[in-house]
Amino acid sequence: MSFSYTRMGIEGREAGLQRFLEILPGATSWCILITMLVLGLSAPQLAAAIVIAFNLYWLLRLAHSTIFLILSYSLLRAESETDWQQRLLNLDQEDIPSRRSRLLHRKRLRALQQLHQKPQDPTDIHHVVIIPIARETADIIEPGLRSLQAQDFSTQRILVMLAVEGRAAENVRRDAAELAARFRPYFLDVHVALHPDGIPDEARVKGANATYAAKQAATILRAHNIPFDRATVSCFDADTVVSSGYFSCLTYHYCMEPHRTRASFQPIPVYHNNIWEAPSSARVLEVGSSFFQLIEATNPETLVTFSSHSMSFQALVEVGYWPVDMISDDSAIFWKSYLHYEGDYRAVPMYTTLSMDVVSADSWLDTLRGLYKQKRRWAWGVENFPLVVRGFLHTPRIAFREKIKHIIKMFEAHISWATWGFMLSAFNWLPALFAGREFSSSVMYFNAPRISGLVFNLAGLALLITIVLSQLLLPRPPSRRPTLFRILHAAEWLLVPVITLFFSALPALDAQTRLMLGRRMEFWVAGKGKKAHPPAS
Repeated sequence: MSFSYTRMGIEGREAGLQRFLEILPGATSWCILITMLVLGLSAPQLAAAIVIAFNLYWLLRLAHSTIFLILSYSLLRAESETDWQQRLLNLDQEDIPSRRSRLLHRKRLRALQQLHQKPQDPTDIHHVVIIPIARETADIIEPGLRSLQAQDFSTQRILVMLAVEGRAAENVRRDAAELAARFRPYFLDVHVALHPDGIPDEARVKGANATYAAKQAATILRAHNIPFDRATVSCFDADTVVSSGYFSCLTYHYCMEPHRTRASFQPIPVYHNNIWEAPSSARVLEVGSSFFQLIEATNPETLVTFSSHSMSFQALVEVGYWPVDMISDDSAIFWKSYLHYEGDYRAVPMYTTLSMDVVSADSWLDTLRGLYKQKRRWAWGVENFPLVVRGFLHTPRIAFREKIKHIIKMFEAHISWATWGFMLSAFNWLPALFAGREFSSSVMYFNAPRISGLVFNLAGLALLITIVLSQLLLPRPPSRRPTLFRILHAAEWLLVPVITLFFSALPALDAQTRLMLGRRMEFWVAGKGKKAHPPAS
């Protein structure tokens, strides 16, 4: 496969196409917003008709998302009490206690049987955990290492790589070395990989650091005679905390996947470590991010890796590791793998969670700034769009239908991310605010607010379901006045319109505008306040 998943080193028509595709998302978002603003001022009747049509479309999408959120949450609950270690001892048995788990397990067994395969022997599987570190000190990293140490899976089959940036402060490097020495006896190894600064063709991004550590991990695996196809690699943020059964769960999914070296494994990321100490806006946003991932998990055909995830170490080596010049390494490695294997690659949802920190800073205002920057960094995943489209043009063996499906989904997701917040807030009432006398006496003028009101009343039911599920998903509040905490959290969801506009739509539009204007971003490390770290469920 000749396509190189990078914007670097291209020229001529290919460079022109790359630049056009970089401009397209931002230009489309701005055209939608400017057009709605102009129509609201000059043709309010047409603007009102568009608003009504959009509200109805949005209501249908909301109903669809709510249904699949409930389905996905029920699957998460069904798997939450699974004894994954016990499951590994009986991979070829259909008798599973939970009815829903039994159905999923039988489906996986049938998929293997149709290919005349048996489950992979779980005792052959090893795991590599890469933890990129830039400025995180021991108090950030240690809870995650303790959660790895507490696995019911044999920790002597887990290799931990502390991927430390060479430009990191002395105290950061010292903390990593001390943690490695303290935890090394509990694992196959805990190795500190010091990533040199200034390697040619590398940007200051997490993917470059993780790639450097993964190459050293490959050497260690070879030294222990561990085949790459019998190892997974997980790239975790430094604050990631996993439950005691996490790697047994990952091992189960890896052993049961027929095409295990052509798959990524995506858990549900939650932000529970310091959730009750975070500002309300951050809390609602992060719960919303978890809900989004729950909804995405219900459609494995279009699921793309996000945040902390795992994949076959063999696949990582074969595709050439993570991109070293991109910020969105989590989704970029999926698309790089998908293109490398010419469409024969997928993301497997795992109905288990891992927990990270909510953005936190010394002051409330700094926390909000950090939250905005984090969401803008997530939205910078739009940088994958031009590369994926170019990659599809270079991979004729991927079915045209599959290409169109992925392009439309990716493009629509980024455009809606940047525009829906504005459409649902400012532009919803714009036609009525600037209506002229002729429009003010029309049927449309009187009906538009009523239709919008009806839509939002129906949306209230979805909001109620969301509030209930958020209460069930969140960890137990602090022992002092837990009922009050939950009531306040329920009330926080009333802030969704404001939060969506300023901490979702605006950062996405910011990211797309930067890409459109050629103002590249470098990786920004979110500040994480260290609080009590409960294990992920």
